[in-house]
Amino acid sequence: MELNLDSVAVRVLGALIEKEATTPDYYPLSLNALVNACNQRSNREPVMHLADDEVVAAIDALKEKRLVWQRSVAGARVFKYEHNVRSLFPLTEQETGVLCVLMLRGPQTVGEIRLRTDRLCSFASLDETGKVIRGLISREDGPFILELPRQPGRKEPRFVHLLSGEEWAAGQDAGSVLQNGPTVSDTGSSLSDRVMALEAAIAALHGEVGVLKEEFEAFKRMLE
Repeated sequence: MELNLDSVAVRVLGALIEKEATTPDYYPLSLNALVNACNQRSNREPVMHLADDEVVAAIDALKEKRLVWQRSVAGARVFKYEHNVRSLFPLTEQETGVLCVLMLRGPQTVGEIRLRTDRLCSFASLDETGKVIRGLISREDGPFILELPRQPGRKEPRFVHLLSGEEWAAGQDAGSVLQNGPTVSDTGSSLSDRVMALEAAIAALHGEVGVLKEEFEAFKRMLE
C-alpha cells in the first residue's frame, strides 16, 4: 500500500473519519466545516492553520486516489465531502478508529491509542487494542501501521500510520532527535543545534504531561 499522502491530505482524511463517528448528524461535511475540523485545537497534534485552498487541494488529491467523494446533498447550497476508506479497504470499526487517531495525533503507544479512540470505537482491554494494531501491521493489503523503535526511557513502543509512506513514518520518531542528534552537552554543537535539542526535549515532556492529563480525566469519569 503506497498512498504517499502529504500532511494536509492526512489531516483532511482523518478529520472526515473522526466527524463521521462523532457528529453523524452533520456528516458529510461542507468545506467550511471540514476546514474547521482540520484546524481545531483539541485532539490534534500538531495543531494546523489550513486555508480553504489548501484543504481543497488536499481534497482533489484524495479524490484522485478515491479516498474522498464529493456529494451534492438535496436542499444544500454547497458541496459536501465524505471519506471512502472502508470501501477501498475492508477495515473494521476498531481498525478505522486506530488509523484515525494516528492520522490526527501522530505516533502513540498502545495505551494512548486505546484512550484516544474512545469516541470512535471501544476496546475491552490493552491486549485487544494491541491485537488490532498488530493486525494492521500484518495485513496482506497493508501494512497500515509501523512500529517505531522504543525511545530511551520509555517502556512501550509507539506506532505510526503508513499512509504517507514508510520513509516518512520511520522519520516520525521524535526520540531520535535526542538519541542521535546533537545534545546540549556537545561542546562542538552550535547554539541553534542546542536550541533544537532543548525544544525537542520540551515537546516530549509536553506529550507525557498531556497523556497523564487524559488518563486522569478518564479515571475521573470512571468514578462518576
